[in-house]
Amino acid sequence: MSRFLEYSVGVVLLILLTFTNVGNAQTVLRQDGSLPRNRSFDSNSGRISSLPSNFRRQDEGVTERFEDISSRDAETENEAENESEKFETDRDSFTPSPKIAELNRVILESSYTFIDNRHAKETHSYPELLLRYGASERIELRLGWNFEVGGGNSVLSGNVAEAHGHHAELEKEANMLYGFKALLTEQQGLTPTSSFILQGYTPTQGESSLTRLSATAVAGWELPSEINFDIATRFQTSEFETDRFEIWSPSAVVKFPLFRNAEAHLEYFGAFSENRETATVQHFFSPGVHHMVHRDLEVGWRAGWGLNDQSPNFFFNFGIGRRF
Repeated sequence: MSRFLEYSVGVVLLILLTFTNVGNAQTVLRQDGSLPRNRSFDSNSGRISSLPSNFRRQDEGVTERFEDISSRDAETENEAENESEKFETDRDSFTPSPKIAELNRVILESSYTFIDNRHAKETHSYPELLLRYGASERIELRLGWNFEVGGGNSVLSGNVAEAHGHHAELEKEANMLYGFKALLTEQQGLTPTSSFILQGYTPTQGESSLTRLSATAVAGWELPSEINFDIATRFQTSEFETDRFEIWSPSAVVKFPLFRNAEAHLEYFGAFSENRETATVQHFFSPGVHHMVHRDLEVGWRAGWGLNDQSPNFFFNFGIGRRF
């Protein structure tokens, strides 16, 4: 009888001990079944105990530092991704962008230009359509079309190599554009981002049937405070009646941020004829603003004034750029 009582007492004590450990584990375990970081499990005793306070502080500090590093890495990745997603149109200014369309991406540009000619009727130029496709990491293909109506044409209108500086009535004229843009260098130190554009223009409407050529070299630097400085030289063939000649058009533009997702620019450009019976020279000053509605859509305008008698009085351009 005494042995039976001893066994009974032993069983009761074992049951109480078991339920005490299980209750302790249930109060300590998280909902997902894991231990908090300030508790440990002793496999020999089967008990859950608290870690020393100094160990917990070190563990918490490491965790917090790890979370901070992870957060900074995520922000850096997001900034790099946003930077790579920025794009520039060639229609923002007379000076084209030194950058090209990204590989397998399409940039569609369109705009309208009004020109108040000094010695002829005003000119209306639209849609100044340009399609840019990133064929490789260094080459973009270009295709466009433009229509003009009004007075004498000039270097201001659209994507067309113009017979500038004459007083004849333009009436109606349309041209198709085709060519490519090649990325030559990317900015590294004093070396700028640079590219070369070669385009042909074939009339689809109007009196002229001459296919003309345009070649442009452009270079640009990204400066501190998000300022960009670009320069370009454009060479194009042209004609007026039986007189065939060339036009050189140097330009320089400074672009700077206005506020979030908006930039402004100040630009000079000119046009100088070569091998023409009556030489023509034009100088222009032009400010402008463009705004990124979102990462794949840009809208902008620019205006300008002729600085000498052979230049138009005034011009205004408004357009959009869309990336696909």
